[in-house]
Amino acid sequence: MRFDLVDLQLFIAVADARSITGGADRAHLALASASERIKGLEQAFGVALFKRGRRGVELTAAGESLLDHARLVIHNVEAMRGDLARFASGVRASVLLLANTSGLSEHLPRALASFLREHPDINVDVEERESTDIAAAIASGAADLGFAAEHALPETIERFLFSEDRLTLVASRRSVLGGRRQIDFKDTAGHAFVGLTSATALQVHIGKHAARLGMRLHFRARLRDFDAICQMVAADVGVAVVPEAAARRCARSMPIAIVRIRDSWADRRLVICARNFKSLPRPAKLLVEHLRSTAVAR
Repeated sequence: MRFDLVDLQLFIAVADARSITGGADRAHLALASASERIKGLEQAFGVALFKRGRRGVELTAAGESLLDHARLVIHNVEAMRGDLARFASGVRASVLLLANTSGLSEHLPRALASFLREHPDINVDVEERESTDIAAAIASGAADLGFAAEHALPETIERFLFSEDRLTLVASRRSVLGGRRQIDFKDTAGHAFVGLTSATALQVHIGKHAARLGMRLHFRARLRDFDAICQMVAADVGVAVVPEAAARRCARSMPIAIVRIRDSWADRRLVICARNFKSLPRPAKLLVEHLRSTAVAR
């Protein structure tokens, strides 16, 4: 069985473009050369990878399977190149961790700080994403490690619990909702809100559930962190939805009330996830071990 990385990169390009011509352009290959390489791949595996039609090509079941493996192989090769390049520049390794808003702001900083102190030769790049996007990136092999809400993950992704993360409503103690202990989210309709910036993963999550309830949230202000949001709430600018950990921390120094949201989407289990923990690169495995021990100690 003979094929190379160029064949796999071309195969991915053709699959994404749904066209051998389009794939050849993306892979910077002549059409004749691209066609020969695709035929060679099919001969090497002994199966048809594409169904040809007038409007282009579609993957066969075998092609779908190869696409998953090909993306993973290319991702691992790129990770290998990156790690070796860092050796040459004096930095030994780097781990990419995708995290949702709550993880990035409330749950991860302390654990990551202690890991970085213990491993001065490893860097950690944390990128904020919505949990569903993290799940897709992990499943496709585009990322090694994620910190996400468990409900967004398919069964095929491995995970372990890091922390519970209830979303809660905060309101000024002087406001109409300040005396409530719990509330259905639909009952907040008509109230002014203070929220995160619109592109933030958590704000997207809240917005989706509001839309399902037929609600259009009116935001008086959008800010970048939970402390600033809670300060606005304390000043009776509006109400806000924030993680309970942030709400309790801010309530110690601000006149805000914490109101439990009864809707099921407000209860979230935050997990560390990977396609396969055993197959992770060594730096990522070290980070996983540290996060696992931190989760147990919480």
